[in-house]
Amino acid sequence: MGADITEDVGRSVWYGWGNPARAAELPGHATAFLRTALELDSVAREHLPVRLDQVSLPESSLDESRLALFRDALGAEHVSTAAADRVLHAGGKSTPDLYRRRTGDAQAAPDAVLSPGSDEEIRKILEICVREHIAVTPFGGGTSVVGGVEPIRSAPNGQTFTAAVALDLGRMAQLLELDPVNRLATFQTGIRGPAIEAALAAHGFTLGHLPQSHQQATLGGYLATRSAGQASTGYGRSDALVRRLSLESPRGTLDLGGFAPATAAGPDLRSIVVGSEGTLGVITKATMAIVPQPEHKRHGAWAFADFESGTEALRALVQAGIPLPAVARLSDREETESTLRLAGGAKIAALRKYLALRGMPQPALALFVWEGGKAATAAARRQCSKLLRAAGAVYLSSAPAISWEHGRFSAPYLRDRLLDIGVLVETLETATSWDRLPALHEAVNQAILGAISDGGKSGWSQAHVSHVYPGGASLYFTFLAGQESDPLQQLQRIKAAASEAIVKERATITHHHAIGTDHAPYLAAEIGPLGVDVLRGIKAALDPTGIMNPGKLIPAMEEDQK
Repeated sequence: MGADITEDVGRSVWYGWGNPARAAELPGHATAFLRTALELDSVAREHLPVRLDQVSLPESSLDESRLALFRDALGAEHVSTAAADRVLHAGGKSTPDLYRRRTGDAQAAPDAVLSPGSDEEIRKILEICVREHIAVTPFGGGTSVVGGVEPIRSAPNGQTFTAAVALDLGRMAQLLELDPVNRLATFQTGIRGPAIEAALAAHGFTLGHLPQSHQQATLGGYLATRSAGQASTGYGRSDALVRRLSLESPRGTLDLGGFAPATAAGPDLRSIVVGSEGTLGVITKATMAIVPQPEHKRHGAWAFADFESGTEALRALVQAGIPLPAVARLSDREETESTLRLAGGAKIAALRKYLALRGMPQPALALFVWEGGKAATAAARRQCSKLLRAAGAVYLSSAPAISWEHGRFSAPYLRDRLLDIGVLVETLETATSWDRLPALHEAVNQAILGAISDGGKSGWSQAHVSHVYPGGASLYFTFLAGQESDPLQQLQRIKAAASEAIVKERATITHHHAIGTDHAPYLAAEIGPLGVDVLRGIKAALDPTGIMNPGKLIPAMEEDQK
């Protein structure tokens, strides 16, 4: 991978998204657009984060005798109660997580941060935590945007714990084995995305899993949240790539998956662990399917008259039986508009004029990336182009797709800058079948805008199709508004309205952001109360004392009725 990606490995800032050296600035024309769209009186730096030494942090609940137990198990240097370490592990990267830390609230911080270096050391930690009744939150890259890594000292059943620790897997980050014959690679799960790609590139392979959190997220995080990378159309979701894995649970070790390419030996227990969000144990090793690095890339961008015709074209593409691009994205009118406004300049003005002449004054922009052999990618691009043109698309150039690819990991940095100037911004996502996609898009957009308006603010909501399947697609929403006096309550109201709209439309409450705490109240609507009971039974079997990441994934009993 290029230096622009690998330079981010291991760097993080306590109040923002990632490497502070990559902080983004908003161009003047973008701030002017925000003033108009959000009806802001002014856009000025007035919401900057407090200093780290001003963050409110509770005293650790772990006394010296219990800290000594962890030091004996790991070595003193791998047990930290330092303020900076505790603040960095006080939550994930959702807007509420970041807002709390920016304003000096780290009351949820763990009592200690533990950094094991082996499966054996993890087993020792879990034994201590079971005995001492201490809650454990597995922590990889810390990029959860749904409350998935916030240390919680109580369980949905009312159970409380004497303390909470974050179990940081950063020391367990090695490529353990590469099997070029069967195209498999085995890693420790604390390895981050750029390091995965660098290790595989040395042998001519790639995992091809590149979520927006790629620069910080870990393999364990991919699997624990059942993530879908931006190139999943071509390479597959993380759950489709895992072949073997190991889980250290409070009850013992689960080694799942063998060397057979397929089996009929009962339910696949790997599917229970993948997506379990740290509630059953710690995923320590995983064997993943890999593919040769692509020899060539081709890009392309097309415009549609509207979002509906674009989604119909994507459906025709994915159902046509032709080779699919690695990446297929379609922005709605609002996201296309904000993309063009952010870019600005004479070229964009000329593009607008050209599209207006073609009958597309408010277009929907589609971006594609093909990867593979030179001849194969060229042929696949030609087939796709023919289909898109037949669906009414206007070809633009390869430049928009290339520009998106170059900035694909940068968007979250803009959120830090928007929070600086008092703009509330957050994302959410879902998925449904093709026939229900237009209604879902409209319902969620209206729910978001209505909830923003309820607080007396103007807002902006936009969406794009980020992943496509023969039977449907995902929708990824971004919304912005001026901050109210209580931004956390404002966010909760908007997110609840959007979630209720998703449930009403019978779509999934999450396509790739996982459940965490944010979506737990809506899980029963998707899998049913009996399904929730099944999850509770599995957790009771592997984690009978309930110490593993309490409060995540599995809803409280009263929430089953939602």
